[in-house]
Amino acid sequence: MQCIYALVQSKDDSLEKQEKFLKVSIENMYVLYLLILSLLVELHRLAEKYVTHAPKKYVSTEEDHYPNPEKFIKNRLLLQISNNRLLQEALSKRKLNNWYLNEEYVKILYKEIVASDIYKNYMTNGHDSYEDDREVVLQLFKSIIAPNEKIYEYFEDDKLTWVDDIPIVNTYLVKRLKKTNESTSEGFFLPELLKDEQDMVYANELLVKTLLNDAKWENEIEGKTPNWDNDRIAEIDSIILKMAICELLNFPTIPEKVTLNEYLEIAKEYSTPKSSIFINGVLDKLAKEYKADGRLQKIGRGLR
Repeated sequence: MQCIYALVQSKDDSLEKQEKFLKVSIENMYVLYLLILSLLVELHRLAEKYVTHAPKKYVSTEEDHYPNPEKFIKNRLLLQISNNRLLQEALSKRKLNNWYLNEEYVKILYKEIVASDIYKNYMTNGHDSYEDDREVVLQLFKSIIAPNEKIYEYFEDDKLTWVDDIPIVNTYLVKRLKKTNESTSEGFFLPELLKDEQDMVYANELLVKTLLNDAKWENEIEGKTPNWDNDRIAEIDSIILKMAICELLNFPTIPEKVTLNEYLEIAKEYSTPKSSIFINGVLDKLAKEYKADGRLQKIGRGLR
């Protein structure tokens, strides 16, 4: 969707450029995932630094009065991530030392973390289990790290396209972390960018077929929006509709329900509540029409 939107905005009709942009966008999304994961590593390192230097302090702090001041730095999930050799290799290969060069962001986050009730409850609850360690990391990530405005601004300044990727990557990372346990392998934290080569083929094919048949999809939308001028349909809504129509008619192995649900979720994420209702209504009408006239051809068990 980003590629198509970029093409529309730039008025550039070079399909080759957009195909290249698609590949770069996918790689950049993975880089963002690595940077967010490495942020947890740097937070753990900073915590270690503070705890190690604690005995040399002259003024007592709240940290010194916890039953086990080292509980956070011994968090099992954080240790799995911090000691992950594959992660370090991936960061080194891409020369991703962003947080080392911008340590102030790590310090801002760490300060918020240790001041939070989530952290204080964890440090005093007396529990000692992997489940407790995992839960505090998830809570801190969802409540403090992911919503942090400074981190968001940093990513936005680094790469503008990351603004759209941040919610997707954060959600993916949370789902990933929820599945961890004490025996989780290092490789689990570094999933493949694409499940297989077929994923890239699908993404590229969707991009090409959506762009090359733009006028055709425009006509499909016109027929189902009698009360709307095309000029009144927001650009992003128009792109979502065209991609959905293209997938419905050109990808027979993808179930109709999967396509409709997928693009409804995209509409909820990128459009207004009114727009998502509008998009849902248009796609529902089109799917019924395609089924009735035989254009909606799905193959495989359970597909229709």
